[in-house]
Amino acid sequence: MEVVHNAGLSVKKKKSITASKAGLIFFLLTLPTLLLYIVFFLFPVGMGFFYSMTNWDGFSKSFRFVGLNNYINIMKDSRFIDSMQFTFLYTFLVVVIKLLIALLLAILLSGSLKLRSFFRSVFFFPAVLSMLTVGLIFNQVFYSVLPHLGEALSLEWLSKNILGNKNTAMYGIALTNIWHGIATPMVIFIAGLSSVPKDLKEAAVIDGATPIQRFFSVTVPFLIPMLTVNLVIAIKGALTVFDYIVAMTDGGPAKATESMGFLIYKHGMTEMKFGYGTAEAIYVFLMIATISFIQIKLLNRKEAGQL
Repeated sequence: MEVVHNAGLSVKKKKSITASKAGLIFFLLTLPTLLLYIVFFLFPVGMGFFYSMTNWDGFSKSFRFVGLNNYINIMKDSRFIDSMQFTFLYTFLVVVIKLLIALLLAILLSGSLKLRSFFRSVFFFPAVLSMLTVGLIFNQVFYSVLPHLGEALSLEWLSKNILGNKNTAMYGIALTNIWHGIATPMVIFIAGLSSVPKDLKEAAVIDGATPIQRFFSVTVPFLIPMLTVNLVIAIKGALTVFDYIVAMTDGGPAKATESMGFLIYKHGMTEMKFGYGTAEAIYVFLMIATISFIQIKLLNRKEAGQL
């Protein structure tokens, strides 16, 4: 009995040593990733938070610690408030229209459509272009192509550059974003539509459900995870819009298209208010994190099997 007991202890000891070695190996394998995460994310975030409480201009060796003054002043800054209003209105417009069109295209391209692969490639093509390139292209379209077309057709509303009017410039940028950014959510929705079980669809048909009833009762629950991903990506991209504005309006006319992301760049890089701009960036980070957390929590409750 004593020999068996000792043998059992020996086996347990060997298993413990093996588990310790495996844990050490796993730790060593993840160490490079952990170090990169610390160096390129946690450290910059920490330094950014520190500089957000200073009056550093981004270049000088000396700066003064101002505490939370930057954060307090931002809430009193009419320019930041205007940029926040523009950004949220722009985000709502872009996200709603983009995801609705993407879902419609996904449904059409998931059906028995002729040349389906060709049309999928055509609609995905804009995604391979950079935002700056697309912005420059649409800038010329709004500046030269459409006005000349409007004059040729004697259409006064089309003969004017909408980017030159502070009341319509946002819609030009939004249209550009929608055209360029529709491909990614469309592909994600197509993947979601392919995951809907066929037997559920057939059962709904047998029960006499209409196509609309089948869509909302059978298809939509399986699209919730894809909708969550698309919403997070689309909202984050719209709240941080920058490239389109740089290429098309540079914040104008009359600062009407200054988004929060663009204003952070202007304050930090051109107006020498690096500390102030960093505080604005942290505000935007907290906004995006809060909105993303809320929408994920709300949508996760409505996934298939949790209704």
